[in-house]
Amino acid sequence: MKSRGPFCIRNAAADTFAMVVFCFITGMIIEILISGMTFEQSLASRTLSIPVNIAIAWPYGMFRDFVLRQGAKLSSSSFMKNLADLVAYVLFQSPVYAGILFTVGATPEQIMTAVASNAVISCGMGVLYGYFLDMCRRWFKVPGYSA
Repeated sequence: MKSRGPFCIRNAAADTFAMVVFCFITGMIIEILISGMTFEQSLASRTLSIPVNIAIAWPYGMFRDFVLRQGAKLSSSSFMKNLADLVAYVLFQSPVYAGILFTVGATPEQIMTAVASNAVISCGMGVLYGYFLDMCRRWFKVPGYSA
């Protein structure tokens, strides 16, 4: 992966698109099927998450790129890239997710279950999101990006 240069509208657009779509779908699945939230609670959470995801998408993309660069210093293997994706996703998304759930009135037990479930599931989700983000960056033809 090449380092991305200064701000580019394509970077922000690709990162935002990927974050909003991925988090809406996966968040709703986790909230309803695993955390026991009602469809209405989950829809409220996912609706609130859209502006939050728009706000954090590009900073997350930069954070992810930083974590990937640090991992690449240790190893250039695909395992290290996947591990870096996982670490970046869990570290960045867990506090944001807990805040969203708190704001929409989820109980402390629901928040703990959803965030813990999300962290466990992130073992796969972070990696899947990394592949999805890479694909979106290619679709959006992000300058200087190759992954």
